[in-house]
Amino acid sequence: MILCCGEALIDMIPVLDGSDGTAFSARPGGSVFNTAIGLGRLGITSGFLSGISTDLFGQQLMRALTESGVDSSPVILSDRPSTLAFVELDNGQARYTFYDENTAGRMLNPNDLPPVPETITALYFGGISLISEPCADFYAALIAREHVKKTIVVDCNIRENFIGVSTTYLPRLMKIIAHADVVKVSDDDLNWIYPDNDSLTDKALRLRAAGPTIVILTLGQDGATAFFGDDQTVSIPAPKVQVVDTIGAGDTFNSGLLANLAQQSVLAKSALRQITGCQIANALEYAVKVAAITVSRKGANPPWAHEIPQLAKLPLTIS
Repeated sequence: MILCCGEALIDMIPVLDGSDGTAFSARPGGSVFNTAIGLGRLGITSGFLSGISTDLFGQQLMRALTESGVDSSPVILSDRPSTLAFVELDNGQARYTFYDENTAGRMLNPNDLPPVPETITALYFGGISLISEPCADFYAALIAREHVKKTIVVDCNIRENFIGVSTTYLPRLMKIIAHADVVKVSDDDLNWIYPDNDSLTDKALRLRAAGPTIVILTLGQDGATAFFGDDQTVSIPAPKVQVVDTIGAGDTFNSGLLANLAQQSVLAKSALRQITGCQIANALEYAVKVAAITVSRKGANPPWAHEIPQLAKLPLTIS
């Protein structure tokens, strides 16, 4: 089982209200939550660990997990409020304003760490849950405790406006990266971590030297590149689709990547160290095509397994 560990929140999606104003539709979301939903819909045995409120929004989140086949038993429930993220769309590109003070997810702390069953083979982390304190310390402590035996996958997914003037975020993130087996970064993430004039390739190699077995660099419409093995790289272009919006695109990429690695039986630590170019190319190809389905429709709405035949219709050439 893959355990997704991180934030669950409500995306407030703008919709026209018919009077030249804007209303908001409440949709289950959150970076790590979306990846868990994506895994469940792809038929991968997965669970979700986070702090979730017992309020009406929290109940909506719990229903969504159940409906997508995700094990919600690891969730830590509380009567604190739910995190809300108001979304602004600019030509389909999403920007977020978060309301996260004193919430069920944010207020987790290292004293709340639960046991992790032997059935969990990989733990996935990312999103704003690695920024907000004290929950960031909760997830960092979980990684530090479990990384020796369990595969750790991290999506940096840096939200610069959310980090603010924090002096603790980057040092904590680098410690997390040192414990990780697979790290995914966007070009923006990488340039934030290393704000110098080196090329993206050089920065990705520096990040890999910090500890991960595999670094995956995503480049939006230009696809993704994996850095692995003995200075090997594999690049996959993104399919060309009509983009409705980008909400949940990276999260769905992660679910496709994890799903395919699990299906190929290469998600264990030892297997990742021996992964071949063909295996990682297959995983990247699957990930970009799964993400392409999500961006072709409104909101964070990952595809179900029965929709996967659509992937074959998306043209792709491996470079």
